[in-house]
Amino acid sequence: MRAPHGLLAAVITGWVGVSVLVADQAPAPQQPQTPPAGAPQQPPPAGRGQGQGQGRGRGQGPATFPAQQRTLAEQAVIDRGRGVYAATCSSCHGADLRGGQLGGPNLLRSQVMLNDQHGELLLPIIRGSRAERGMPPLPLPDDDVTAVAEFIHSVTASAGRQGSPPPSEAPPPNIVVGDAAAGQAYFAAKCSTCHSPTGDLQGVATRIPDPKTLQNLWVSGGAVGGRGRGAAGGPARKPVTVTVTQPDGQKAEGRLLRIDHFIVTLAEADGTIRSFRRNGDSPKVVVNDPVEPHRALLATYTEKDIHDVTAYLVTLK
Repeated sequence: MRAPHGLLAAVITGWVGVSVLVADQAPAPQQPQTPPAGAPQQPPPAGRGQGQGQGRGRGQGPATFPAQQRTLAEQAVIDRGRGVYAATCSSCHGADLRGGQLGGPNLLRSQVMLNDQHGELLLPIIRGSRAERGMPPLPLPDDDVTAVAEFIHSVTASAGRQGSPPPSEAPPPNIVVGDAAAGQAYFAAKCSTCHSPTGDLQGVATRIPDPKTLQNLWVSGGAVGGRGRGAAGGPARKPVTVTVTQPDGQKAEGRLLRIDHFIVTLAEADGTIRSFRRNGDSPKVVVNDPVEPHRALLATYTEKDIHDVTAYLVTLK
């Protein structure tokens, strides 16, 4: 059934009217308002990356969490605070701010220091507000207290992301604490049959300048690289060799490739691979492992021996 032309026109007209009405009632877009001349300008709301913290996450993007958004002091103030902290605070709170041997709390997680801005929360504590909790008052000028706070904030801001630790302020431990003369005597008595300070160990402390690596090298017999690999700069590792003597007196010598209760396999100097079946003690097998003396000494080293020998080896420049 077809609608009359008049009815159809009225319906269309009504819909158009509704559309016009809705359009007329839609709110007009807000126009930015210009403050009157002379009115003070409002600063933009604080947001991510508004501060001047030195710490950053991946790359060189803006600051990403509150500790990095705090405005840091000038470098001279931070350096001054580092010195005051090292002299006055590190024994209790640690050289890396993570707590020291005298039981001071971790300043990187301290709610006081996380909320402090420029020393205003730290100052009352330095003046004695927590004396009953084990924090004695310290005779520091206000400027020094502020500098210490700024130093702590600079460390916190250097973390890569919120919750991750900042780089450690603690110096690397010094393991060269032994008697070099005693180490030289021990070396002459226990090590000189295989090693020489003018031979394979000549200049070893120059090739391996890190004392910790050098100590691990000699204690392990050069196996600090893992799976028998020597450390870079250390003396070349001699291979494990084997001598096989057959019942008729013939001998075969070479680099040991495999050995068990049933077979021994070696590589001769020309590259020839030879295998021999084992039946008890026949043939006679003698294995020469250059690291075996080091393994035997592991049960006899004292802590003093290790420190003394290390102190001697670091002199072999």
